[in-house]
Amino acid sequence: MNIAVIFAGGSGTRMHTKDKPKQFLLVHGKPIIVHTIELFEQHPMIDGIVVACLKDWIPYMEEMKYRFRLDKIGAIVPGGETGQLSIYQGLLAARQMYGLENNIVLIHDGVRPLINEQVITDNIHSVEKYGSAITCSVAKETFVLVDDSESVVQIPSRAHSRVAKAPQSFWLKDILDMHERALSEHQTNMIDSCTLMNYYGKQLAVVDGPFENIKITTPDDFYMFRALYDARENQQLE
Repeated sequence: MNIAVIFAGGSGTRMHTKDKPKQFLLVHGKPIIVHTIELFEQHPMIDGIVVACLKDWIPYMEEMKYRFRLDKIGAIVPGGETGQLSIYQGLLAARQMYGLENNIVLIHDGVRPLINEQVITDNIHSVEKYGSAITCSVAKETFVLVDDSESVVQIPSRAHSRVAKAPQSFWLKDILDMHERALSEHQTNMIDSCTLMNYYGKQLAVVDGPFENIKITTPDDFYMFRALYDARENQQLE
């Protein structure tokens, strides 16, 4: 099976929202997280979806599931105190709902609604072939690495630089094993799944994705998503 784990446990402090977390902000009458989930709901190769979100917002997420006919959602579970722990809760629910063996899991931010069907397909095929898939975009600008004093210590070649985004996909058994190893070593704040897997020496394969595959974290991100969404709706962009 191919399972999407959508995590959205953040409270959105950088978004400066008035009354709701960023993942539940509305764009054309639909929460951002619903825009995201629909990409997986409508994909023919996705068999099930697990959502990890803020505990107090689970009833609202249940309502959205029925209102927008998100029938592939098998479980909605509370997230954890960090992104890593929220993903772990989603993975545990995926194991409970769908089993462990021969299952692929696509881990995706609930506030990253600008992927497409091809990205999801490529992630699945990459895991089947290589055991992993890290969706990335080509770096359009130069990256610099700095030390603690903010001095530049290295400038990687742009030709070999990528921006890691999502989905980040693995065999469910493999990623769960690494999460449980991290927890046994009191590691609870890995920034994302590729960081976790790389920390334990796992080889990772790259899948190309669109540069606009942004994570909606700030007001600027929100306005960018709304503008791109409107342009696509008006058939100005493919």
